[in-house]
Amino acid sequence: MGHRGLRDTMMAAAVVAALAPVAAHAQAIDFDLPAQSLEASLKAVSRRTGANIIFAPATVAGQTAARLKGSFTARDAVTRLIARSGLAASVNADGTILIRAASATRISEETGADAEAESDAEIVVTAQKRSEKQRNVPISISVVGGRQMEQFGAGQLTDVGPYIPGLQIDSTGTPGQATVSLRGIAPIGESTTVGTYLDDAPVGASSIYARSAGFTLDLLPYDIERIEVLRGPQGTLYGASSIGGLLKYVTVSPRLDAASGKAGGETFGIRGAGHAGYAGQAMVNLPIVQDRLGLTASYAYRKAPGYVDSLTTGKRDENGYEQRGGRVSLLWKPTDDLSVKLSGLWQTIDADGNANVVEDLVTGERIGNGLSNNNYLPESFRKTLNYYAATIDYDLGFAALTAAGSYNRTRTRHVRDTSRAYGVLFPLFGAPVGLAPFTLDLDIKKFTQEVRLTSPTNDRFEWLIGGFFTHEKTGQEQRLGAFDMSGNPLPGLNPLAIASLPARYREYAVFGNATYKFSDRFDVTGGLRWARNEQRFRQISSGAIVPTANTPGTSAESVVTYSVSPRFHLNRDTMLYARVASGYRPGGPNVVLPGVPPTVDSDSLVNYEIGLKSLLFDRSLTLDIAAFYMDWKDIQLLVNFAGGTAGFANAGSARSQGFEATIAWRPIDGLTLGANGAYTDAQLTADAPPSLGGRDGDGLPRIPKFSGALTADYRFRAADNAEMQIGAGLRHTGRRLSDVTSANPLLYPVVADAYGAIDLNASLTLSERWTVRVYARNLLDSDGAITRTLSRDALNRPNYILVTPVQPRTVGLAVETRF
Repeated sequence: MGHRGLRDTMMAAAVVAALAPVAAHAQAIDFDLPAQSLEASLKAVSRRTGANIIFAPATVAGQTAARLKGSFTARDAVTRLIARSGLAASVNADGTILIRAASATRISEETGADAEAESDAEIVVTAQKRSEKQRNVPISISVVGGRQMEQFGAGQLTDVGPYIPGLQIDSTGTPGQATVSLRGIAPIGESTTVGTYLDDAPVGASSIYARSAGFTLDLLPYDIERIEVLRGPQGTLYGASSIGGLLKYVTVSPRLDAASGKAGGETFGIRGAGHAGYAGQAMVNLPIVQDRLGLTASYAYRKAPGYVDSLTTGKRDENGYEQRGGRVSLLWKPTDDLSVKLSGLWQTIDADGNANVVEDLVTGERIGNGLSNNNYLPESFRKTLNYYAATIDYDLGFAALTAAGSYNRTRTRHVRDTSRAYGVLFPLFGAPVGLAPFTLDLDIKKFTQEVRLTSPTNDRFEWLIGGFFTHEKTGQEQRLGAFDMSGNPLPGLNPLAIASLPARYREYAVFGNATYKFSDRFDVTGGLRWARNEQRFRQISSGAIVPTANTPGTSAESVVTYSVSPRFHLNRDTMLYARVASGYRPGGPNVVLPGVPPTVDSDSLVNYEIGLKSLLFDRSLTLDIAAFYMDWKDIQLLVNFAGGTAGFANAGSARSQGFEATIAWRPIDGLTLGANGAYTDAQLTADAPPSLGGRDGDGLPRIPKFSGALTADYRFRAADNAEMQIGAGLRHTGRRLSDVTSANPLLYPVVADAYGAIDLNASLTLSERWTVRVYARNLLDSDGAITRTLSRDALNRPNYILVTPVQPRTVGLAVETRF
């Protein structure tokens, strides 16, 4: 088979049928297909079974298939249809059936991410809550497969973010302490601007008192099939808190037809760390009842060494962490039309400290060896997630009914050392200078239920309608302690302050989405969502320096969001689309203080976008570009009011405009060259409150004007039973402001300079079973800053600069086996 034929196969130039729930292909279905072209028979099998069948038109051109009569699974049906064709079929772990010439190199039966790595033109996503090819979705979307994350040696979102255009991850260096921004829409307030979904359910809090902006879900990648990143507001299908976009984790589903598994171990070293890190993981898939009931279970563990030292206490490597995660998923398919999936996921992150280092305010030089802080106390972090979900899919014929429910509980404890801000003030209260740990405890309990009807895919009209309900309880307790330098509580002063903000958030919503196809080339998709949320909270305080209080607050609001997306197919390989969409971030009851309004309203954003998705040059080049303009109004801010009180308010407006581009080119068999980038111009369009600084025209914080990456990946057959892969990446993040500052001369302007880093990886797979992988992240040991912020004392005076550096050079070795 020549280069062009193999490339066509790897590109998977034609994909038939949208995906049904995973493992639908494994059910025996009655067939009576006439003798006809092989292409027509394969399409019929795909429609009947819901299996995802990938082949190149040139591969089946001119081929015929004999009559197919009897009861078969999709795999058996395909095997019979191609029996005399000279073709071969293989099945990925997600059920995708790949058809190619029998002499072609066989793709390993791993995960759906393998097909993605070879043919990202045909990635199937669920962005619009129905399975579609990524290149046909009229939304700017990026996908990263689980296998790709393993290949990178990724351990957290900061390892993946730089390779996704328009995505900015700010972090303090450990998983779970991340702030996510998309298209320049950074969470200036306390709540997130990018929604997070785990399969069919939202995770994380919607309440403004849960500090969701700083603690984004950060999963170990081992049991993740892919991450979908949807840019722009997703308010019609995904609801609140997705004004900048959506981060969606899609987990691996059970297979019902065959047992399989994988297990691996890894060791890695970080420059500056006193010892090596290590990780281990295992996953198994078991059909309990053939074609009817199956189970997948996994466990992963990661121990990362610290590399930041405290000059004050002499403690070394105080930012090490452990991450543990497990997942079980059970899929039951009692009939061909009904499936039930139950899932449970558990994860714990334990960090001894964060990766912040200190810069001198005057010299701008990092203290110590450049990886040092001045902490008196370790800044520990612990986060646990317990997640349970049930999804029922039932084919009613005229539509598919989906009922997806979830319950998750997230508990977070974060300790910060504020001794240099508050401990130095103890003499004002008659005590010596001492230690002042600030402890934040968050407890989020969230129940969600969504029910929707989705029409079949057809040639004229498609629709989706649904309802959504969530009930959320959040607890936030802040405690500021007072101890002497030996760690003993100071009588009469400890605790300095305790503030508790328990809240309840309840939301009801109805939504709909429809696509009308005026012709084979032109269609329009529109959506509406009506949502109402009702909230209540209490403001409870006590302590040596704060008044005792216990005051309630309530709020309620209704919001309507919309989207319109015309789409025009210039030809079978090129689509032009436009999109207008709105989103919102919920408001809520305000803190009860003199001069502070009783509630804060939701803020809103409207996005205007035009994009092009195309396959060019005999389908060897994939192009995905989009230009956007986003108008953000009534931004939620924490501001200072008259009399020195602070509370939430809707103040100011902003806009973000720019473009993103992703290019993948396959010049020869096995080689993929990639480039992606984003230009983002995000700035205020009105003056911010004086206490915050920021005038009309000031740039929004933490957003680089340009970011991008270059990648190369080459796969080739090293021997009859060995496949080799070599990859490289160059990532770049531009200059960012830490805050808007021009309107307030008391604010110290802090800038994080642009930086770049080089990543390398390679793997050798033997007999499609054993894989040895090596990687190096930040090979040249760039000392760029992920974040750079100003630390202040209790009197609001600049103290020093805190920097989260890019993780120093990390080199790892991993071994994995599949069975």
